[in-house]
Amino acid sequence: MCSPRIMNHVYGAIEGRGPQMTRRAMFGALGAAALAASTSGSVSAAPVPQVAPPAGPIVDLTHVLRAGFPVWPGAQGFEMRNLAQIGGGTGSLGSLAPGAASVFYKNELRLDEHTGTHIDAPAHASAGGITVEQISPRDLVAPIAVIDIAVRAHTDNNALLTRQDIVDWESDHGTLPDRCLVAMHSAWADRVGQPGAFVNVDAAGVQRTPGFDPDAVDFLLRERDIVGLGSDTLSIDAGRSTTFGAHLGALGAGKYAVEVLANLSQIPPAGATVMVGAPTHAGGSGGPCRVLAWV
Repeated sequence: MCSPRIMNHVYGAIEGRGPQMTRRAMFGALGAAALAASTSGSVSAAPVPQVAPPAGPIVDLTHVLRAGFPVWPGAQGFEMRNLAQIGGGTGSLGSLAPGAASVFYKNELRLDEHTGTHIDAPAHASAGGITVEQISPRDLVAPIAVIDIAVRAHTDNNALLTRQDIVDWESDHGTLPDRCLVAMHSAWADRVGQPGAFVNVDAAGVQRTPGFDPDAVDFLLRERDIVGLGSDTLSIDAGRSTTFGAHLGALGAGKYAVEVLANLSQIPPAGATVMVGAPTHAGGSGGPCRVLAWV
């Protein structure tokens, strides 16, 4: 509804034009008068709401993806092929127009969905689960709780995040917040520059890496309100697992997982917020993502 001030401008604009004024002319006069009133300072515009940036630093929980980055044994490794360089083209230009090779920089990527810091959609381990583009944006911005098992993982490569670890965390920080992402910090990210040590396959071909105890996952699903699980290893399951209870439990319940996280030691155990920049390719089981956290 127009304010009285704007209507005064409108009445003044059409006054004296008589009954022969056309509908088009009248609406034109109405629009012009309203614009004049709103720009003349007689009507105050509503202020644009300001969104405050995070008070503290934004911590990048994402590893830089490059050739040779550790992947699940047997999976496609990350590859990037240059298609064009500014100042001179190389290789096949693909969709670039003729002559554009000297103007644009462009690469072609080849990778498994579950490469680098990445998200597992429920469909990755649940036949009826949603695919990655269907994950609600609301679930991708959440409180993050970091549970530290690094000391134990340093001496035991098979260490599990247990229900007792959750209880101990809550005794220090209070009950896990609603709709949170629970992340395991095992300090495994320190090994990422040594792919063999990060994947950590023993002589028998078994991975020896930390993970979530399926019983702890069951507790989180039954007793707490979570959006997903996170880990700084290749999997939320321990590397030696053959039943994949953490995946089947969490993803089967419609939650997601974020794996191969970085810099978990740089955010507090409680009080931070995380944003998972998940990909949106239709029908995807997951994909590399940018994960940011702040307090």
